Amino acid sequence: MAGRAAVPEVIWSRPERAGRGPKAAYSRADIAAAAVRIADAEGLDAASMRHVAAELGCGTMSLYNYVPRKEDLYELMVDAISGEHELWEPSGDWRADMLRVAHQTRALMYRHPWLPRLMSPVYGFSPNALRYLEHCLSCLDSFDGTYGTKFELIAMLNGLVTTYVGNELGTAERVRSLPWSQEQENAVRMGYLGGQVASGAYPRLAAAFTEDAGPIDLEAVFERMLSRVLDGFASRP
Repeated sequence: MAGRAAVPEVIWSRPERAGRGPKAAYSRADIAAAAVRIADAEGLDAASMRHVAAELGCGTMSLYNYVPRKEDLYELMVDAISGEHELWEPSGDWRADMLRVAHQTRALMYRHPWLPRLMSPVYGFSPNALRYLEHCLSCLDSFDGTYGTKFELIAMLNGLVTTYVGNELGTAERVRSLPWSQEQENAVRMGYLGGQVASGAYPRLAAAFTEDAGPIDLEAVFERMLSRVLDGFASRP
Protein backbone atom coordinates (compact mmCIF):
# COMPACT_ATOMS: atom_id res chain seq x y z
CA MET A 1 0.00 0.00 0.00
CA ALA A 2 1.38 3.37 -0.94
CA GLY A 3 2.46 5.63 1.88
CA ARG A 4 1.05 9.05 2.57
CA ALA A 5 2.37 11.66 0.16
CA ALA A 6 4.87 14.14 1.56
CA VAL A 7 3.67 17.71 2.01
CA PRO A 8 5.64 20.96 2.31
CA GLU A 9 6.38 21.96 5.88
CA VAL A 10 8.11 24.81 7.70
CA ILE A 11 10.02 23.73 10.78
CA TRP A 12 9.14 26.97 12.60
CA SER A 13 5.46 26.07 12.49
CA ARG A 14 6.11 22.72 14.19
CA PRO A 15 6.27 22.17 17.96
CA GLU A 16 9.83 21.94 19.32
CA ARG A 17 9.52 18.17 19.51
CA ALA A 18 7.12 15.91 17.63
CA GLY A 19 5.24 13.07 19.32
CA ARG A 20 4.22 12.32 22.86
CA GLY A 21 6.41 11.70 25.82
CA PRO A 22 8.39 13.62 28.44
CA LYS A 23 9.44 17.22 28.12
CA ALA A 24 11.91 17.84 25.31
CA ALA A 25 15.50 17.28 26.41
CA TYR A 26 16.95 19.64 23.79
CA SER A 27 15.87 22.93 22.33
CA ARG A 28 16.32 23.92 18.70
CA ALA A 29 19.00 26.32 19.92
CA ASP A 30 20.88 23.39 21.49
CA ILE A 31 20.70 21.40 18.26
CA ALA A 32 21.73 24.35 16.09
CA ALA A 33 24.66 25.17 18.39
CA ALA A 34 25.90 21.58 18.23
CA ALA A 35 25.66 21.50 14.44
CA VAL A 36 27.43 24.87 14.11
CA ARG A 37 30.27 23.70 16.39
CA ILE A 38 30.79 20.64 14.21
CA ALA A 39 30.63 22.57 10.93
CA ASP A 40 33.03 25.24 12.23
CA ALA A 41 35.55 22.61 13.31
CA GLU A 42 35.20 19.98 10.58
CA GLY A 43 33.21 21.45 7.69
CA LEU A 44 29.57 21.35 6.68
CA ASP A 45 29.63 17.75 5.46
CA ALA A 46 30.62 16.61 8.95
CA ALA A 47 27.41 18.05 10.42
CA SER A 48 25.42 14.88 9.78
CA MET A 49 22.38 13.90 11.83
CA ARG A 50 24.43 11.07 13.36
CA HIS A 51 27.31 13.38 14.29
CA VAL A 52 25.01 16.05 15.75
CA ALA A 53 23.15 13.41 17.77
CA ALA A 54 26.46 12.13 19.15
CA GLU A 55 27.50 15.67 20.04
CA LEU A 56 24.25 16.08 22.00
CA GLY A 57 24.50 12.63 23.58
CA CYS A 58 21.32 11.21 22.08
CA GLY A 59 20.44 8.62 19.47
CA THR A 60 20.13 9.57 15.82
CA MET A 61 16.49 8.47 15.68
CA SER A 62 15.75 10.58 18.75
CA LEU A 63 17.14 13.63 16.96
CA TYR A 64 14.63 13.10 14.13
CA ASN A 65 11.86 13.79 16.67
CA TYR A 66 13.21 17.33 16.87
CA VAL A 67 14.54 17.79 13.32
CA PRO A 68 12.66 15.69 10.74
CA ARG A 69 14.98 16.44 7.78
CA LYS A 70 18.59 17.36 7.10
CA GLU A 71 17.30 20.51 5.38
CA ASP A 72 15.64 21.49 8.66
CA LEU A 73 18.99 21.12 10.43
CA TYR A 74 20.57 23.43 7.87
CA GLU A 75 17.79 25.95 8.41
CA LEU A 76 18.40 25.88 12.16
CA MET A 77 22.11 26.48 11.52
CA VAL A 78 21.52 29.43 9.20
CA ASP A 79 19.04 30.93 11.67
CA ALA A 80 21.58 30.59 14.50
CA ILE A 81 24.20 32.47 12.49
CA SER A 82 21.65 35.10 11.43
CA GLY A 83 21.25 35.77 15.15
CA GLU A 84 24.88 36.90 15.27
CA HIS A 85 24.15 39.97 13.15
CA GLU A 86 24.49 43.19 15.10
CA LEU A 87 21.28 45.19 14.72
CA TRP A 88 22.03 48.86 15.33
CA GLU A 89 19.94 52.00 15.23
CA PRO A 90 20.07 53.17 11.58
CA SER A 91 22.12 56.31 11.04
CA GLY A 92 19.84 57.82 8.40
CA ASP A 93 22.57 57.31 5.77
CA TRP A 94 21.25 54.24 3.95
CA ARG A 95 24.41 53.84 1.92
CA ALA A 96 26.70 53.79 4.95
CA ASP A 97 24.39 51.43 6.81
CA MET A 98 24.18 48.95 3.94
CA LEU A 99 27.97 49.00 3.57
CA ARG A 100 28.16 48.18 7.26
CA VAL A 101 25.68 45.31 6.76
CA ALA A 102 27.78 43.91 3.90
CA HIS A 103 31.02 44.06 5.87
CA GLN A 104 29.36 42.38 8.83
CA THR A 105 28.03 39.60 6.60
CA ARG A 106 31.50 39.03 5.20
CA ALA A 107 32.91 38.77 8.73
CA LEU A 108 30.21 36.22 9.66
CA MET A 109 31.15 34.10 6.66
CA TYR A 110 34.79 34.13 7.68
CA ARG A 111 33.82 33.01 11.19
CA HIS A 112 31.70 30.24 9.69
CA PRO A 113 33.35 29.30 6.35
CA TRP A 114 30.59 26.79 5.49
CA LEU A 115 27.91 29.50 5.49
CA PRO A 116 28.19 30.54 1.79
CA ARG A 117 27.17 27.00 0.81
CA LEU A 118 23.86 27.40 2.66
CA MET A 119 22.98 30.93 1.58
CA SER A 120 19.60 30.48 -0.09
CA PRO A 121 16.24 32.28 -0.15
CA VAL A 122 14.77 29.00 1.11
CA TYR A 123 16.36 29.68 4.52
CA GLY A 124 15.58 33.39 4.45
CA PHE A 125 12.41 33.43 6.55
CA SER A 126 13.48 31.98 9.88
CA PRO A 127 12.98 34.10 13.03
CA ASN A 128 16.49 35.58 13.11
CA ALA A 129 16.58 35.97 9.32
CA LEU A 130 13.32 37.94 9.45
CA ARG A 131 14.77 40.20 12.15
CA TYR A 132 17.84 40.74 9.97
CA LEU A 133 15.67 41.53 6.94
CA GLU A 134 13.55 43.97 8.95
CA HIS A 135 16.77 45.64 10.11
CA CYS A 136 18.00 46.00 6.53
CA LEU A 137 14.69 47.58 5.54
CA SER A 138 14.95 49.99 8.47
CA CYS A 139 18.44 50.96 7.23
CA LEU A 140 16.79 51.76 3.89
CA ASP A 141 14.07 54.02 5.32
CA SER A 142 15.91 57.03 3.89
CA PHE A 143 16.26 55.36 0.47
CA ASP A 144 13.73 56.74 -2.02
CA GLY A 145 12.38 53.56 -3.57
CA THR A 146 9.64 50.98 -3.41
CA TYR A 147 9.92 47.96 -1.12
CA GLY A 148 10.41 45.86 -4.24
CA THR A 149 13.52 47.89 -5.11
CA LYS A 150 14.73 47.68 -1.52
CA PHE A 151 14.39 43.89 -1.53
CA GLU A 152 16.29 43.81 -4.81
CA LEU A 153 19.08 45.91 -3.31
CA ILE A 154 19.37 43.66 -0.24
CA ALA A 155 19.35 40.50 -2.35
CA MET A 156 21.95 41.83 -4.77
CA LEU A 157 24.25 42.97 -1.97
CA ASN A 158 23.95 39.63 -0.16
CA GLY A 159 24.55 37.75 -3.41
CA LEU A 160 27.69 39.74 -4.17
CA VAL A 161 29.10 39.25 -0.69
CA THR A 162 28.33 35.53 -0.76
CA THR A 163 29.99 35.05 -4.15
CA TYR A 164 33.00 37.19 -3.28
CA VAL A 165 33.63 35.50 0.06
CA GLY A 166 32.95 32.05 -1.41
CA ASN A 167 35.71 32.68 -3.95
CA GLU A 168 38.06 33.96 -1.26
CA LEU A 169 37.45 30.97 0.98
CA GLY A 170 37.65 28.51 -1.92
CA THR A 171 41.04 29.90 -2.95
CA ALA A 172 42.32 29.74 0.61
CA GLU A 173 41.10 26.13 0.98
CA ARG A 174 42.82 25.11 -2.24
CA VAL A 175 46.09 26.72 -1.16
CA ARG A 176 45.97 24.87 2.18
CA SER A 177 45.63 21.58 0.32
CA LEU A 178 48.77 22.10 -1.77
CA PRO A 179 51.96 20.16 -0.89
CA TRP A 180 54.00 23.32 -1.49
CA SER A 181 53.79 26.97 -0.47
CA GLN A 182 51.50 29.56 -2.00
CA GLU A 183 54.58 31.52 -3.06
CA GLN A 184 55.88 28.53 -5.03
CA GLU A 185 52.47 28.02 -6.64
CA ASN A 186 52.22 31.71 -7.57
CA ALA A 187 55.75 31.78 -9.01
CA VAL A 188 55.06 28.84 -11.33
CA ARG A 189 51.74 30.23 -12.51
CA MET A 190 53.04 33.76 -13.03
CA GLY A 191 55.97 32.33 -14.98
CA TYR A 192 53.60 30.51 -17.31
CA LEU A 193 51.32 33.54 -17.62
CA GLY A 194 54.27 35.81 -18.39
CA GLY A 195 55.37 33.53 -21.21
CA GLN A 196 51.88 33.50 -22.72
CA VAL A 197 51.51 37.27 -22.53
CA ALA A 198 54.98 37.79 -24.04
CA SER A 199 54.06 35.61 -27.04
CA GLY A 200 52.23 38.51 -28.67
CA ALA A 201 48.96 36.57 -28.89
CA TYR A 202 47.30 38.68 -26.21
CA PRO A 203 48.15 42.36 -26.82
CA ARG A 204 45.49 43.79 -24.53
CA LEU A 205 46.50 41.51 -21.68
CA ALA A 206 50.12 42.53 -22.27
CA ALA A 207 49.14 46.20 -22.03
CA ALA A 208 47.14 45.50 -18.88
CA PHE A 209 50.02 43.69 -17.15
CA THR A 210 52.55 46.41 -18.03
CA GLU A 211 50.28 49.13 -16.64
CA ASP A 212 51.73 50.39 -13.37
CA ALA A 213 48.74 49.83 -11.11
CA GLY A 214 50.64 48.76 -8.00
CA PRO A 215 49.77 45.79 -5.79
CA ILE A 216 46.15 44.68 -5.63
CA ASP A 217 44.41 45.70 -2.41
CA LEU A 218 41.68 43.07 -1.98
CA GLU A 219 39.95 45.06 0.76
CA ALA A 220 39.76 48.07 -1.54
CA VAL A 221 38.43 45.88 -4.35
CA PHE A 222 35.67 44.60 -2.06
CA GLU A 223 34.78 48.15 -1.03
CA ARG A 224 34.67 49.35 -4.64
CA MET A 225 32.45 46.43 -5.66
CA LEU A 226 29.92 47.27 -2.96
CA SER A 227 30.07 50.99 -3.69
CA ARG A 228 29.44 50.53 -7.39
CA VAL A 229 26.35 48.45 -6.71
CA LEU A 230 24.99 51.02 -4.26
CA ASP A 231 25.89 53.83 -6.67
CA GLY A 232 23.75 52.11 -9.29
CA PHE A 233 20.73 52.11 -6.98
CA ALA A 234 21.35 55.71 -5.90
CA SER A 235 21.51 56.97 -9.49
CA ARG A 236 18.66 54.93 -10.94
CA PRO A 237 16.14 56.91 -13.02
